[in-house]
Amino acid sequence: MNEPDAESASCVRVRESGSTKRETPLANFIEETVKAAGAEIALVRGGSGKPLLILHDELGYPGWMTWNEKLAQDRTLLIPQQPGYGNSPRIEWIMNYRDLGGFYSQVLREMKLEPIDVIGFSAGGFIAAEMAAADPAIFSHMVLVAPMGIKPAQGEIMDFFAVTVRRHLMATIADPANTPEYTKIYGGQMTPDRFEAFEEARAETARIGWEPFMHNPSLPHLLRGLKTPTLLVWGTRDQVVPRGCIDAYRAAITGAQVAEIEGAGHRPEIENTAEFDRAVRKFLAA
Repeated sequence: MNEPDAESASCVRVRESGSTKRETPLANFIEETVKAAGAEIALVRGGSGKPLLILHDELGYPGWMTWNEKLAQDRTLLIPQQPGYGNSPRIEWIMNYRDLGGFYSQVLREMKLEPIDVIGFSAGGFIAAEMAAADPAIFSHMVLVAPMGIKPAQGEIMDFFAVTVRRHLMATIADPANTPEYTKIYGGQMTPDRFEAFEEARAETARIGWEPFMHNPSLPHLLRGLKTPTLLVWGTRDQVVPRGCIDAYRAAITGAQVAEIEGAGHRPEIENTAEFDRAVRKFLAA
């Protein structure tokens, strides 16, 4: 998300080797600016061990949370802020999610990170799927959490542009009152800066995902025969992405597994962190 959480807000800026880094003693991450694929990208890096790419959702990077800290115990998390979100400048030539996937693929090649494990959330899952469709060898393991990108045969992806930011946020969580990190990151008073950050994220999502709405009609065909080990994670009370999207991905990707998280909504990583962590760790270790 464009606005850092309370911990990262206390960071101190330091310059090292031509890049800008933000460091904090309160959490296991830094934010740095990297140059790749002809652009500058804000990249959050945390943990240690084998790299794990995280592609955030259509609302942006929400800040370092409990699930990040758990996975960072033995993985190095790499979380780029999508161009046009947060501290990453918009790239005008990126006009759709296929373009965006191509851009991220260039970034991985230049940083010599491929093949890499990836977790993509919602629209971030759409991006990961486009990348895998174009280059089946780019990912070692692919985790798609409530992914958009394929039009479901049953149900519809929520038209979140038809509602206010606050209603959009509330729709992502099945039980906001009992999800502490929802309150920490999204709840409380909507400050002008926070409201603007959300609207900027939604505007960029609309620019590249409006028509056709948050899917690519050719994607299921291009994914056909893909054998990248894939885990599809879905909360059974998801109001944003219907089960039909999971079924469509499962039909398109050979051997794709499904992990349902009972009672969770669109953000199972914060609604049931323990179950999310268990499912993801088990899959990535296989």
